[in-house]
Amino acid sequence: MLIAPAFSPVLPAATTPPQVQKPASALAACPGLALVTDPAQPRHGALFKVRINGAPVPASLKGRAAGEPLHFTPTGAGHEAFVAAPIDAAGPLRIVVTCTAPSPSDSIVLDVVLAPADYPLERLTVAPRFSAPPDSALAARMRRESAMAAEVSRRAHDTPRLWTEPFRRPRESRVTSTFGRGREFNGTVTSRHMGTDYAGAVGAPVHAANRGIVRLVDAFFLGGNVVYLDHGAGFVTAYLHLSEQTVAVGDTVEQGAVIGTVGATGRVTGPHLHWITRYGAITVDPASVLRETGRR
Repeated sequence: MLIAPAFSPVLPAATTPPQVQKPASALAACPGLALVTDPAQPRHGALFKVRINGAPVPASLKGRAAGEPLHFTPTGAGHEAFVAAPIDAAGPLRIVVTCTAPSPSDSIVLDVVLAPADYPLERLTVAPRFSAPPDSALAARMRRESAMAAEVSRRAHDTPRLWTEPFRRPRESRVTSTFGRGREFNGTVTSRHMGTDYAGAVGAPVHAANRGIVRLVDAFFLGGNVVYLDHGAGFVTAYLHLSEQTVAVGDTVEQGAVIGTVGATGRVTGPHLHWITRYGAITVDPASVLRETGRR
């Protein structure tokens, strides 16, 4: 498992329509443009799609949501992009898309009401050194490691999309802990589980979820031995608590390649793989990445 800092999300009721759209008649550059989310009401902490119908050709589309740029690709009916819904989003998630065809440009706004996510609570006991507040030296180390991971996420938006196939699980073993669970350590709720845990004995293989570039291979205090892959178009996957890393920074790996082995390094209760999926800086439920990248 990997533990993220605690927070207190405000989850809105899922009773209002999921989108409020600027009237198409007000768009001078791209009249008739329409935005639709799929699913209609995405869940907190999930990856989803926004589809654009009515964009003229040629047209330049740029968008942002939750501070992250969107990467549009053409489809048979228009264009689509992946969007990440933060797990702690308070209120509707605003998507802004600018259309230029080729000039002038105009924007359309979509306010998406997210479905509430009722994540369960787990109670765990770990060694005191992992649950006690860190001293200044350890806190500085954890900040450095967090900054290294954040840089991988930032760079992923600059990397062209390297994958064509849907993302796959890094292991076919049993899931031992799902995304979003609140974690109570030694009697105090301090965090959420921001990934998916897969069972495995020390030395069992861990596979790349998709084609990507190895951006980070290191030993973190919390995550133990880690590998971070940049898949391009904003997508990053991370593999934590490894006993061995079998790739080097700069390697390009294909989907299914062995990038390391299951271990028990870092903050753990036993051997397993902790798998993280991110769109830019936003960590999302790996199950949603598997589902959405597999749907056409």
